[in-house]
Amino acid sequence: MATFFHDLGHALEWRAKGETLRVEAWGPDAVRVRATPGGPLLHDLPGALLPEAAPTGDKPVITIGAHTATLVNGALTVRIDARTEGKIVPELLPSAGQVTFLRTDDGSELLAEEPHHFWWPGARLATSTGNGYHRLEQRFRAYDGERMYGLGQHTHGLLDQKGAVIDLVQRNAEVTVPFLLSSRGYGLLWNSPAIGRVELAETGTRWVADSARQIDYWVTAGEPADILRRYADATGHPPVLPEWAAGFWQCKLRYRTQDELLGVAREYKRRGLPLDVIVCDFFHWTHLGEWRFDPAEWPDPQAMVDELAAMGVRLMVSVWPSVSPLSENYATMLDHGLLIGTEQGPIAHADWPDKGLAAYSAQVAFYDATHPEGRAFVWDRLRDHYHRQGITTFWLDACEPELKPGHPANLRYHAGPGLEVGNLYPRENARMVWEGLRAEGETEIVSLNRSTWAGAQRYGAALWSGDIATTFASLRAQIKAGLNVMLSGIPWWTTDIGGFHGGDPDDPAYRELLVRWFQYGAFCPLFRLHGFRGPEQKLEPAMTGLPNEVWSYGEEAYPILRDYLHLRDRLRPYVMEQMREAADTGLPPMRPLFVDFPQDPGSWTEGGTSFLLGPDLLVAPVTEAGAREREVYLPAGAEWTDAWTGQRHAGGAVVRVAAPLERIPLFLRDGAVLPIAPREEA
Repeated sequence: MATFFHDLGHALEWRAKGETLRVEAWGPDAVRVRATPGGPLLHDLPGALLPEAAPTGDKPVITIGAHTATLVNGALTVRIDARTEGKIVPELLPSAGQVTFLRTDDGSELLAEEPHHFWWPGARLATSTGNGYHRLEQRFRAYDGERMYGLGQHTHGLLDQKGAVIDLVQRNAEVTVPFLLSSRGYGLLWNSPAIGRVELAETGTRWVADSARQIDYWVTAGEPADILRRYADATGHPPVLPEWAAGFWQCKLRYRTQDELLGVAREYKRRGLPLDVIVCDFFHWTHLGEWRFDPAEWPDPQAMVDELAAMGVRLMVSVWPSVSPLSENYATMLDHGLLIGTEQGPIAHADWPDKGLAAYSAQVAFYDATHPEGRAFVWDRLRDHYHRQGITTFWLDACEPELKPGHPANLRYHAGPGLEVGNLYPRENARMVWEGLRAEGETEIVSLNRSTWAGAQRYGAALWSGDIATTFASLRAQIKAGLNVMLSGIPWWTTDIGGFHGGDPDDPAYRELLVRWFQYGAFCPLFRLHGFRGPEQKLEPAMTGLPNEVWSYGEEAYPILRDYLHLRDRLRPYVMEQMREAADTGLPPMRPLFVDFPQDPGSWTEGGTSFLLGPDLLVAPVTEAGAREREVYLPAGAEWTDAWTGQRHAGGAVVRVAAPLERIPLFLRDGAVLPIAPREEA
């Protein structure tokens, strides 16, 4: 039996029945596991792991026995078994080669593969889809009481996702980042951008890639904060968020002209309100895929950028990956293979309005962000038409990309077939802006993305939660979605404050929602007001919503919103401390209570109705219409001070606190002092 095992020095390999399985030390307390159903491992497949995260320092300890082999790398031990049910068999069963992850300190089981059946299939299943590709399954055992977090951003309203089935595919407001953090003390990255799903069932966990060539995943062990640090080391740390990006971003769908946008910025400054970013949304362009201002509506972008800069405001411009047949670039990009191709049918992938069309619809294609030449081509246009006019901040909208219909099996990217690499697109799109700006000497790089994938944080990619509903239920779901994003390694995140679809600024019920959402937004990593206000209307180049500025919501709401603008401004030094911590260690600025209090059972069961912003501030948003008080769980292991009243509370208990419309419950940890109280009037 020992001949099935091979000690490679830095890795333990099992080869049997055509399968190659390799377990390799990949950073402290972590391993990478790869399995290919036939022949040697493949080393050129796209993924999230950085090569430099591979073995450093001491080699792992590898021990090979007659029927078992182990690799020990710090806190994590991995065992491969060549027997089934304790019996040595002359012919290997499908379950032979089963992998178990153990805690090194006491030898207890952390995570284990589990075959689906005692005969067939085993824990790893490869079903041919032709031409060397397989439908790949990886099964793990289920554990009573286990809780599972991360996995990107979803609208299901769950913090703990145990019991859910999560599609591994990019959609508007549904973002795949295939990293899972378990309450049992491990983190697992499914290191594949393939389309598929993960099933977190009571009977077991199953990862599925619909069509790919190799199983590839990474596991680390430790407390939640340790797991997040190791994950950042393995996939990349974010840069430090620029100071200006920690301020307030004003946006709506949409400012139609240069004069309208400048008028809003001037009014913020006239009122003495903080404003750091203002956004020029879609349809500012001549045609999709020309990436330039329409001079009829934006006659002098350089003058606009200069005036905004004099006010201390940056202009962010919406950039779509879509290329209309009317674009001056379409033929060139098509001829040079820079558009996403298809297995069958024409190059067009979506119908979308464009200027100059009586029917307001064209069959638009998408540039291939996985193609280095495609990224370079688009950046050249962004540089010539935006960056040379002083614009350095880009909103990468519809970057799933927004296919209509979404048939990834029919797509062909430079990086590979759509089913194998489809989830990679938004990360590579952010990479386009990152590499382009770096080449121009820029150092403060932020792009705002509607979708993302593992490793995008290293390209300065922020995420927002897409086109979401304007309801209290949506607000509740956003809080949990944001916390799971933080646990997925993406520390820059925001929502459309107030939601996207609808919302009447003159409706008292909606005004209450907007106030509560704005209060929550003031404590998110990014603080951004956006949305389409008013009734639905036809999607066309002339469309725009109702007003969406802080003074748009009536005399009762305005002073509350104004006060939270100033509160966020006062808290910026503290927010920036957390952003530097995120860059240094991977610890996200906004996080569930259990990240800081893993030994407190109540922090795991609280459910994501509150969160920590950094180590010292507990935020408890109000998410029910008409509520003027709420219950808050305060973690054990600290004393908590009500930031508004000064009342002290012992941890490990639920307290009921007042929450009038002007107040979001806030608690300070162990006597921390932060500038939360209202500013003194001169």
